[in-house]
Amino acid sequence: MKKENQPGICEELTFAAFFKSQAKALRNYLYYKFGNEEQAEDVTQEAFIKLWENCANVPPEKAKSFIYTVANNTTLNQIAHQKVVLEYAKKAPDRSTDNQAPDYILEEEQFKTKLQRAINKLSEAQRTAFLMNRIDGKKYHEIAEELGISTKAVEKRISGALLELRKEIDNFR
Repeated sequence: MKKENQPGICEELTFAAFFKSQAKALRNYLYYKFGNEEQAEDVTQEAFIKLWENCANVPPEKAKSFIYTVANNTTLNQIAHQKVVLEYAKKAPDRSTDNQAPDYILEEEQFKTKLQRAINKLSEAQRTAFLMNRIDGKKYHEIAEELGISTKAVEKRISGALLELRKEIDNFR
C-alpha cells in the first residue's frame, strides 16, 4: 500500500484531531491500569508514534482500538522492568523535611501506604473503573463505552471496589 494515497488517519489534520481527542484518555487508562504515571506518558506517545508509522494499514475506525492494543501490549512487555524499579523505590529512603509533627507524618504515610495497597489489591477491572470514575470524574456510561462493557458492569465493579476499600481501611486501626 502506498502511504501518499491513503485517506483518513494518515492526513495530518485528522491525526492531530484524533491525538487531541484520545491522548489524555489513553494516558489515564494506562496510569489507572498499571499505576505508573511516567510509563503511561511514554507508552501513550509510543502508541501514537506506531499509529503514525502504520497509518496506511490502520483504517480510521480501528485507530482507537489500535492505540489501546499497542499501549496495553507495550506496557505488559515493560512489567518486568517496572517490578525492578518499584523494588528499588521501596528500599530507597524517603527524606522529607517539613514542620509537621513526626507522629502525624508517620500516620499519614501509613494511611497512604495502606490506601495504595488496598487499591492495588483490587482486581484490574475494579481498579480501572474505580480510578476512571474517582480521578477522571467520568460517568458510568462513559467508562462503559471506553471499556466496552455495560453500565451495569461498571456499577458492579465500582461497588465491589468500594466494598473492598472499606474493608481494608476499616482494618487499618
